[in-house]
Amino acid sequence: MTEIYSTETRIEDKTMPAVCYALYLLAFATGITAVIGLVIAYTQRSSAMPGMKTHFTYLIRTFWGGLMMMIVGGVIFGVGALLSIILIGFPIMGLAWLILTFATIWYAVRCIVGLVYLSRGEAHPRPYALLA
Repeated sequence: MTEIYSTETRIEDKTMPAVCYALYLLAFATGITAVIGLVIAYTQRSSAMPGMKTHFTYLIRTFWGGLMMMIVGGVIFGVGALLSIILIGFPIMGLAWLILTFATIWYAVRCIVGLVYLSRGEAHPRPYALLA
């Protein structure tokens, strides 16, 4: 029995990467849906075709990079809050605010850039890039 479609002509399914991007963006409102998107990205990456595999890799790196920046910003904010008793903590909390703002913008831009490539049906050209 022959296959109807060869691997070269098979259309890549964009549904699951789109769901992951939507869950990542929905995390701005809920906070937890990004974890669900991460689980989906990890489970789907191994069975995805090469073009969509780049999107899953990009999604996974976006989650972990954003989480690390948020943790760093949160720790710096906590230290600044403790030191605000002696007034030195206010500039430190300002630095933490800048880090958290940058992390939020970075995360949103990466999700939007990934969605743009996905909507065009293209593989993400730089899934390992630190910036968008």
